Amino acid sequence: MKRTWLLFSQTVTILLAAYFVVATLKPQWLHQSTSLGGVSIIEAPASSAARGTAPAGSFSVAAKAASAAVISINTSKAAAKNPNADDPWFKFFFGDQGRSEPQGGLGSGVIISSAGYILTNNHVVEGADEIEVILNDTRKAKAQVIGTDPDTDLAILKIDLDKLPVIVLGNSDALQVGDPVLAIGNPFGVGQTVTGGIVSALGRNQLGINTFENFIQTDAAINPGNSGGALVDVNGNLMGINTAIYSRSGGSMGIGFAIPVSTAKQVLEGIVKDGQVTRGWIGVEPQDLNAELAETFNLKPGAVKAGGVIITGVLQNGPAAQAGIQPGDVITAVNGQAVGNVSQLLTAVAALKPGTPAPLTVLRAEKTSEIAVTPGKRQRPKVQR
Repeated sequence: MKRTWLLFSQTVTILLAAYFVVATLKPQWLHQSTSLGGVSIIEAPASSAARGTAPAGSFSVAAKAASAAVISINTSKAAAKNPNADDPWFKFFFGDQGRSEPQGGLGSGVIISSAGYILTNNHVVEGADEIEVILNDTRKAKAQVIGTDPDTDLAILKIDLDKLPVIVLGNSDALQVGDPVLAIGNPFGVGQTVTGGIVSALGRNQLGINTFENFIQTDAAINPGNSGGALVDVNGNLMGINTAIYSRSGGSMGIGFAIPVSTAKQVLEGIVKDGQVTRGWIGVEPQDLNAELAETFNLKPGAVKAGGVIITGVLQNGPAAQAGIQPGDVITAVNGQAVGNVSQLLTAVAALKPGTPAPLTVLRAEKTSEIAVTPGKRQRPKVQR
């Protein structure tokens, strides 16, 4: 028995050695040799993709799962009419130059419900007179704007088509830096495109893009036309809505930003349920805590290291003032959620339900306490026209 096993192991060793030598010196012997038009060629064996399975490391399954629900958006806006366009003398000197061409726009969107609801960016559809969406299966439909939220740069559209592909919403709060992601959209109008990368950073804010910023940063290529498209994980689940890029040239430089799907779900619920997004407001003037402000308000140097947001002003008779918040107070948490800068405080307060008391953790005179504040309703700023 021992002799038989020894003979078997020697035979396997010799065969493996022979295979290695042939693969190194004569690899063509291991491939299929055929003739094409009288020319001898060597073909590789059928790949795993050809056999119906994705090769190791491929994101084709995720791309296929999500791509069907990502649509292209074409918008048109009526041409602006020169106020003097109908003046006979203006026509005599300038002809029809007072009538400019209609403006068009491109973007992307994501179908999130079989009822026809679509998530996209507000800036993609803002001011549009007509919106047409094109599905990945080439179907077209006119879209209706259900509601917009400029504070997060999100918009909800609706189309009337049956048998719609729907994307699966993921958990963006579980994302970690380094996780692989795919960006799907219609850059420059060339057609649906999938690019890959990783999550480069989380919680990006103070970029001056939106009022409420909590961006996912990715190096997956995002270009003009990708706005409103999907950022998905390796399972094809929606993690965010692609929104903006940092670029000096207008093209991708490896720094793109997406709105987390957790934010998008809040906006969707508010718009579909109430017609608008309702946010909390407490009436304070906050600033990021630094050494200068700590000295101004007689705070110990250790307060800066502890973190938080210092309140430099309180609106008279506002929710915070009625609850006892004072200038010089340092807010370190809102409803149990830690806040380390003004952007985080703004986002945490906005998530509060107006009329429902919520605890704020406040540092005052070196003592920490909880103060219950009943937030009011944040008013949307008036647009100057």
